[in-house]
Amino acid sequence: MPNNHLNIAQLSFWERQNYFEDLDFLIIGAGIVGCSTAIHLKEKYPDAKLLVVERSYLPSGASTKNAGFACFGSPTELLDDLSNMSETEVWTTVENRWRGLMHLRELIGDKILEFEQHGSWEIIHQQKMNPVDEIRNQLEYLNQKLFEITGEKSVYSEDSTAVANFGFQHIQTTFKNRLEGQIHTGKMMIRFHQLLAEKGIHLLTGIDVESIENKGNLVRTNIGEIKTKSTFITVNGFAQKFGIQDTKPARAQVLVTSEIPNLKIKGTFHYDEGYYYFRNVGNRVLLGGGRNLDFEGETTTEMTVTPKITDSLTSLLKEVVLPNQPFKIDYHWSGIMGIGSTKKPIVKKLDHSLYAGVRLGGMGVAIGTNVGKELAEMV
Repeated sequence: MPNNHLNIAQLSFWERQNYFEDLDFLIIGAGIVGCSTAIHLKEKYPDAKLLVVERSYLPSGASTKNAGFACFGSPTELLDDLSNMSETEVWTTVENRWRGLMHLRELIGDKILEFEQHGSWEIIHQQKMNPVDEIRNQLEYLNQKLFEITGEKSVYSEDSTAVANFGFQHIQTTFKNRLEGQIHTGKMMIRFHQLLAEKGIHLLTGIDVESIENKGNLVRTNIGEIKTKSTFITVNGFAQKFGIQDTKPARAQVLVTSEIPNLKIKGTFHYDEGYYYFRNVGNRVLLGGGRNLDFEGETTTEMTVTPKITDSLTSLLKEVVLPNQPFKIDYHWSGIMGIGSTKKPIVKKLDHSLYAGVRLGGMGVAIGTNVGKELAEMV
């Protein structure tokens, strides 16, 4: 196929001067972190010239493909983390997520985000008794730590009425987090891109970065070389491409049902230690997850869906979430997260003029805005 992209050398004087010459900051990736980095750099350096580049016509990773959960930690996740991490690390992570969500809501606005704080529920299958007893024993401790972070009392509670209220099957009980909510992922990213334009920050799509050289001052792309005073890598799940250690991609598969009359489900839900998650989107159900069925196969940047996981998601809908309720699947897709050996993101200076904000661990909605702010503060 012919390459329809003009090389930079073929551009006019106006194009080259306005977009590519005398760049102060070049941001690679137009997702949450990339946009936040650009916005905060512009606030810090109002006269700076910025360019955000994206290889596809929409962000390529998870920023426009995530499930739209405004979450910071379910009971089983936190208890599992406490068995593998220090207390300080666990609660610092939760605090960063909470503060990140507050920053996102402040920057974008609840109305545009369509933020709804219905709460979230962790649902426990009838065959899994151990988590229930452990959560019950630790509820007071979890609530005390969340009070220290949020100033809110009784964040977590057992909700024995949810199974009947939502019409679930094969679930013995649920635990509610009253502070979690949901957002409209698409409208969030549209507003991020609008903010770039409002602040005079250029965004160009269809530019694939091939390499970064000269300590971050020279970026080679599919349309030619771009010179810049500083470069920021914000591609998260694709960070391995640029040699950033302890990062790997993690694919997440998602589906959305047809509209369901009189849908009982309202809010966000975690299942099977968070490996599955679902929510209502209007009168539809969005369900994602199943990566634990094939960790090796889902460590990929291929944006495809697989029968093994989509069949598992559909079965969960039929057996647990929407029992005896007819539905069909209207949408299915995948997104690419960035993970590593720790839940702490990589936010660091890699070279003299090269910075990176990656490895968000599936929590881009919660922490992405603050990662961008932290990157901007490094310059």
